[in-house]
Amino acid sequence: MSIATENFIKKVYQYEINEGFDSKPGSVAKSLGISNAAVTDIARKLAKKNLLIYEKYRELKLTDEGKKLALNVIRKHRLWETFLHKILNLSLHEIHREAELLEHQTSDFLANKISQFLDNPLFDPHGDPIPTVKGEVSFDDENIILTRTKEGTHYIITRLLSLDKELFEFCNTNKIKIGSRLTVKKLLSDNEMIEIELESTKLLLNKDFTNKIYVKEII
Repeated sequence: MSIATENFIKKVYQYEINEGFDSKPGSVAKSLGISNAAVTDIARKLAKKNLLIYEKYRELKLTDEGKKLALNVIRKHRLWETFLHKILNLSLHEIHREAELLEHQTSDFLANKISQFLDNPLFDPHGDPIPTVKGEVSFDDENIILTRTKEGTHYIITRLLSLDKELFEFCNTNKIKIGSRLTVKKLLSDNEMIEIELESTKLLLNKDFTNKIYVKEII
């Protein structure tokens, strides 16, 4: 399977399962930096290989075989991210960039060895679940995007769903990281913004940002 195909299938899977995203051809095209026509062409070819379900004007959906392939690539990617962050102390942006290259060159044998070396982690440094060798994924149903939180409620950050360097730099500057505790102060629905308080500092975040932060209510 080519690198381009693996990246395409991986992107469709991620957009299918993550709230705040959709797997329409236009969304996938924008994320991958290719044209809508190119996405349509690839989707049709993958549909013939029984990896993807393609219907005109509908969201792209992976078949069971397509999901299996996507999860195998994602497993390798997130294991490398964990290794690079934990062992080499690379930043959240750096580990993604390097893992994008390494995931396609990694055998199942090596992926399993890396997992064993890291004591079989369940989550990567971004808070994303690492699929098992059988393709099983541990999701926490109590996790929600920050956009869907309630005023006056306390939460803990469980996941940062982003690849953007500037966003990670902003998070690092403002101590927004996995395990950070915050309070939702105001929901500004008209402006699609949320005011939070984190470590005695108030921050005003827009919807594009809050759609990428997953939290869990502190009971």
